[in-house]
Amino acid sequence: MTRLTTLDLPNFHRATIGFDRLFNEMERQFANSPNGNGYPPYNIAQINEDEYMISLAVAGFGMDNLSITTDGDQLKIEGTAPKGDEDVNYLHKGIGGRNFRREFTLADHVKVANANLELGMLNVHLVREVPEALKPKTIKINDSSYIDSK
Repeated sequence: MTRLTTLDLPNFHRATIGFDRLFNEMERQFANSPNGNGYPPYNIAQINEDEYMISLAVAGFGMDNLSITTDGDQLKIEGTAPKGDEDVNYLHKGIGGRNFRREFTLADHVKVANANLELGMLNVHLVREVPEALKPKTIKINDSSYIDSK
């Protein structure tokens, strides 16, 4: 099986200015992914302009088997394989139950709002909170033709 390990986006790269860090990070994520096997599968959804949801399929994992940590702009989600089925003689075992670690790089001002585990899905809700000082401002333009020349 051939696996894509590099990401080549020359057209996007040429059409953007100041996004070098983004493209370098994408390249790094694809090239050095510790979970190249895709376990556990996940979705990333944009709820609105400032809200996102990462959903991981973690069937069989309980709250005590999962951890979520942030360190700067890094979000790390880890799972420790549940114990107890070592004595089961499986004829087929298609439901994964192994340790995992997924790491995501968060954009500026994106924070984890909350996380919940429901029906085998771990949902991590992210919110972008841009400080007021960094939000765009409208600048009033003065009309110099009305300046009194006294």
